[in-house]
Amino acid sequence: MKKIITLLSIALIWGCKEKKESSTPSIADNLKTYTIEQMMDNESINGGSFSPDQSKLLVSSNRSGIYNMYTVAVEGGDLMPVSTSDSSSVFAISYFPNDERMLFNMDNNGDEIDHIYIRNTDGTHKDLTPDTGARASFYGWTKDKKGFLYTSNKRDKRFTDLYEMDLETFTPTLLYKNEGGYYIGPISDDKNFVTLIKPINTNDSDLFLYNRKDKSMAKINQNQSANSGEDFSPDGTSLFYTTDDGAEFAYLMKYNISDKTHEKVMERNWDIVGSYFTENGRYQVTYINEDAKNAIEVMEVATGKNIQLPTFDGMDINNVLFSDDEKLMRFYAGGSHTPSNLYVYNLETKKQVQLTDVLNKEIQGQDLVNAEVIRYTSFDGVEIPAIYYKPHQATADNKVPALVWVHGGPGGQSRQNFSSFIQYLVNHGYAVLAVNNRGSSGYGKTFYQMDDLNHGDKDLKDCVEGKNWLAKQPEIDASKIGIIGGSYGGYMTMAALTYTPEEFAVGVNLFGVTNWIRTLRSIPSWWEAQKEALYKELGDPNSADSVRLRQISPLFHTDKVTKPLIVLQGSKDPRVLQVESDEIVAGVKKNGVPVEYVLFEDEGHGFVKKENQITAYGKVLEFLDVYLKKEKTNPIQDGSKIEMKSDN
Repeated sequence: MKKIITLLSIALIWGCKEKKESSTPSIADNLKTYTIEQMMDNESINGGSFSPDQSKLLVSSNRSGIYNMYTVAVEGGDLMPVSTSDSSSVFAISYFPNDERMLFNMDNNGDEIDHIYIRNTDGTHKDLTPDTGARASFYGWTKDKKGFLYTSNKRDKRFTDLYEMDLETFTPTLLYKNEGGYYIGPISDDKNFVTLIKPINTNDSDLFLYNRKDKSMAKINQNQSANSGEDFSPDGTSLFYTTDDGAEFAYLMKYNISDKTHEKVMERNWDIVGSYFTENGRYQVTYINEDAKNAIEVMEVATGKNIQLPTFDGMDINNVLFSDDEKLMRFYAGGSHTPSNLYVYNLETKKQVQLTDVLNKEIQGQDLVNAEVIRYTSFDGVEIPAIYYKPHQATADNKVPALVWVHGGPGGQSRQNFSSFIQYLVNHGYAVLAVNNRGSSGYGKTFYQMDDLNHGDKDLKDCVEGKNWLAKQPEIDASKIGIIGGSYGGYMTMAALTYTPEEFAVGVNLFGVTNWIRTLRSIPSWWEAQKEALYKELGDPNSADSVRLRQISPLFHTDKVTKPLIVLQGSKDPRVLQVESDEIVAGVKKNGVPVEYVLFEDEGHGFVKKENQITAYGKVLEFLDVYLKKEKTNPIQDGSKIEMKSDN
């Protein structure tokens, strides 16, 4: 373990007097470095459905190594295990409305074919959506609590239909047969109105209201814009939806169903990304994507005024949910430097209870780094937002290596959330700049569409300019800057090593696209609703666009790669197929370039199991220490392949 030694002040004799010099120790003076096992032992918790008597919450936690279901009393106490899966992760959906049976969903080790299961009070469980190869998604309980709504593509793998599952017989009834390639949005309480979204391009989508009684379809948006249904009003007379019609950022609108009129309800300086009413309509909860983190407003509908939410020093509330009687609110609060904990807040008594403490007890909170939002100017004058993690030990006298981190997508966003992986790298002396290059969401529709049909060009130049920004920081060793990313970010890593081979010292490719023609031709069947929009953004692989797609695909240009590379992949990934990583590794290896490959047979698009995260991220640090920091010898032979086998 590397330890920074503090120099003690010495006593000086000046004339006849003794003068003592002292200094306040900095965090770096007492900084502890942590193993990957310690850092990945931070617990991740999500969800939080109230039990019918509101005495407990049903949550998902990865404390066992993968996600399982647990309950926790709203007054506090230990998490009590409900499921004990040791293979596929189990994610809690909800308690039943009137008893303590539970719904949960599970896929097969990351293949994204989710099914909905019931967990009975005697501990037995059953797959309620057993159709082979079909995906099911929970859409909420019916208003009368006698069933639940869900979508499934069992009829046609390309399209998701809407069903109602009866709780007495557990037989499904088809409510809407989706033959038009729509995404299904909110459903009215009386189940008569179904909102439908039809993607047009990267940003824009049409919003429709389908009437099940008379089979009519009304188009909601008036102009081409981004539109999304959010919720029906409690009385069922109107639909609330978001749109960016005539604006850079999405705002909240109200559509009156009877007279088909529209009125603007709320607008902020950032995208409004969600809004819903609580069970009885007392509150309206609205989410705003405010500079890469959630801002939440809870309005009391009767008064039109926002209620005061709990506040925290250095943390933000990022998710809330109300009990059915609207007296209790469970919420999560955290920040870039601390994982989110679960709380329950009583709106009547103002009593607040913290239910979890998810930071590993072996980790000192002061050793973690609070990210800073910065902005830099790219090559053509476009302002690029980014999130900067500066190691505590980094100074002008102790320069550190750095990584440009690229998010997934295209169209994703690096956010001010806690990441054990990033904190692990930073704790070991690597600065990280998570760039939101042009094409990222959250910064207006003009910025969002700037990379359409231009991937591997201007978006890559934004990443290079991020490297240049890092190189100008006094605490950064400008000769030791690499690039890292997953999915689209993995593509950007390979594009950087291929098309700008002298810019970055190393590359870390996490399940990245390397052959756009193959990836776009093999997208999962259930993406049919957005396929045409995706082709408009990236190019149609079955048209003349294939020429450009080949030009921007790193696989066909591996001879240009000269810098060390590590590739990590899950074999069950349905989005970026394993062959993408297999072939890029083989191609780069021919150059005699150091390349390492870590393959997990029981992971999909991202690594969920703690054991695999420990292996993956530990190997990344070993690679960086050898080839970027250059402080260690290579623990793995160049070009080697590590295959992680499942015991299950």
